[in-house]
Amino acid sequence: MSDGVISQDEIDALLSGVPMDGLNASGQVASASPSMTNIDTETLAKFAGDTKDSFAENLKQMTGAEVTVGTPTVESAVRDQLLAKLPEMVIVTQADYSAGLKGDHLYIISTECAQKLVGLINKEENAALDDMALSVVNETLSTHTNDELTAIDKTGKLPGLACNPAESINVPKAMVRAPQNTFALFTFPITIDGSVYTMWEAISGEAAWQIGMALGGNSAMPMPGNAGALNAADMASLAGAAAPMGGGVPQGAPAMSMGGMPMQGMPNMQMGGMPMGAAPNVQAVQYPSLMGGGMGGDQGNIGLLMDVFMEMTVELGRTKKPIKEILGFGEGTIIELDKLAGEPVDILVNHKPIAKGEVVVIDENFGVRITEILSPQERVSELR
Repeated sequence: MSDGVISQDEIDALLSGVPMDGLNASGQVASASPSMTNIDTETLAKFAGDTKDSFAENLKQMTGAEVTVGTPTVESAVRDQLLAKLPEMVIVTQADYSAGLKGDHLYIISTECAQKLVGLINKEENAALDDMALSVVNETLSTHTNDELTAIDKTGKLPGLACNPAESINVPKAMVRAPQNTFALFTFPITIDGSVYTMWEAISGEAAWQIGMALGGNSAMPMPGNAGALNAADMASLAGAAAPMGGGVPQGAPAMSMGGMPMQGMPNMQMGGMPMGAAPNVQAVQYPSLMGGGMGGDQGNIGLLMDVFMEMTVELGRTKKPIKEILGFGEGTIIELDKLAGEPVDILVNHKPIAKGEVVVIDENFGVRITEILSPQERVSELR
């Protein structure tokens, strides 16, 4: 904005409430958080490397193309560092953690990469990045999220992990809502049919720290935002090491003094009503339930949506025709569809396929009997 003219990207950024050009909310230059070194990037990089082959295989099955995923890298980053890596227009897929972990989780790919994936999956050239295309991106990246959650769950340290359903948007990079403060940034080099692309995955700092702990890393690193803080177990451990049973001083340990007076001869000295050297009885606070006998958090939230209406349609089949043929349509024209007689019809919710079924007649009205619920991979292949 040095010439006094604000760009459209900057207007979008202001409207979306995100900082511009590496500035934070106070207008100061954003800098790395003090907790940047608390994210165990080495452990996370090994984790990403262990999942890259399954990611490549999923993409290969969905696209039918030759796909390779190179060795990923992981770094600690802040928002302005991420924006410096991105092209001007990107597809952002948000899939925040909803159970087991808390925090932001998102993927970013270029529009060119998205068009390549959608074109191969839908078998069309120059695919438009409309809602249907973004649904394809959602399903494609959800398979990688599922692989990651499964790998973390196998450690047994973060059971019951889950993410919100993926939601993709096509936006200028200035509107990317990156995690606050320092976060873990994964970079995946992807080659599809000889074309090289990049996928970025961002995980908020606290969630990345917890994943690193579950994977066996971060043994000496405090959680981001709590640098130097000791938890209850640490405090009890340190207190126990400083004062053995009987209130004596550990053998060979130097005598402590206060104001030049040795404290070995003062075993009954107290501080704050607690004998010195005694381990404090630290316990977690137990908060009472706000809704006794009520539904769980997730069930309560989903209950708010139970009365929301969604459009359900049954699709007999599709076909593509050139404009000159469509202009020639008239009464009596027969249009051949891509479904054979007797094949199941597609059942869609909000224009997204979820099941297959067969047509029935109910009191002189058409109906449909569900015969199959589609898996995530099948839902992707059915998005045409």
